[in-house]
Amino acid sequence: METPKIFESEYRFCEILWEHEPVTSGDLVRLCQEKLEWKKSTTYTVIRRLTERGVLKSENAVVTSLVSKEEVQSRESAEVVERTFSGSLPGFIAAFTRKKPLTRDEADEIQKIIDSYK
Repeated sequence: METPKIFESEYRFCEILWEHEPVTSGDLVRLCQEKLEWKKSTTYTVIRRLTERGVLKSENAVVTSLVSKEEVQSRESAEVVERTFSGSLPGFIAAFTRKKPLTRDEADEIQKIIDSYK
């Protein structure tokens, strides 16, 4: 199953959900009001929309995610690389490191990832 598209405001909502799940819808309303300044109706609308798209489930007023943060980040990253760099991961990395040099630890971590694919 392909990871559903999650828009920016939905992603901020999902970050709250991932941090607190499983969580009651009432607690989500409170958390979204505190952290996002959303009204109760906005939170329930987002819960409904994300449920319809298969991002989360809400049963007996308890909300849990069906898609992990890592899955969403992977989808979004791949979309940026495809759209902006014609699918070229080296092109993305080159552009990214022109503005933000890698630390030694970051370079070592990336090298480990590359080595694991060889």
